[in-house]
Amino acid sequence: MPEEIEVDTDKLREAIDEEIEKKSASLLRSIALTTAFFAALAALGSLLAGGTINEALALKTEATQKQAQASDQWAYYQAKGIKAAILEAQKGLLVADGKPASPDLDKTLQRYADEQKAASVQAQELEKARDRKDDEANELIHHHHLYAYAVAMLQVSIALGAVAALTRKRFVWWGSSALGLMGGALCLWTWAAG
Repeated sequence: MPEEIEVDTDKLREAIDEEIEKKSASLLRSIALTTAFFAALAALGSLLAGGTINEALALKTEATQKQAQASDQWAYYQAKGIKAAILEAQKGLLVADGKPASPDLDKTLQRYADEQKAASVQAQELEKARDRKDDEANELIHHHHLYAYAVAMLQVSIALGAVAALTRKRFVWWGSSALGLMGGALCLWTWAAG
């Protein structure tokens, strides 16, 4: 019986293991680079989200101040209207008693009417300013939400990158990369739109 031919597979096995390790190291480097890139984008998106919400809150505060000032003007408007009504009633009583009304009374009534008109104009201007500030704040809040969605996608992408590194599965890394690119694109698009 012929002897079996033995092939030395140890060297072949070592060569195969080295090749697998090289491919695995290359995959790990790629995963590490993309994950680091997405982490940087997430940090940038988080910074932009924080900045937009802070600015929105400041604008909301300004809108509230404008509303308070407008309310003050409307109260002033009403006070002048009440004073004018009281003077009109006094004038009516004087006329009913047959007494002459003071010429200053008509001047005072006209002054109250003028002050009331000015208060109305100023209150309306303050309300318009309030609405502009509020609209601007709402737009910034919308941008904040978009940044938050982008950061969430980038964070999930980073987590998937860690799973891909642990399992050395390319398809998980591709999913991580796709989600990270979408999150990065949303972040950049929101920044460009702002």
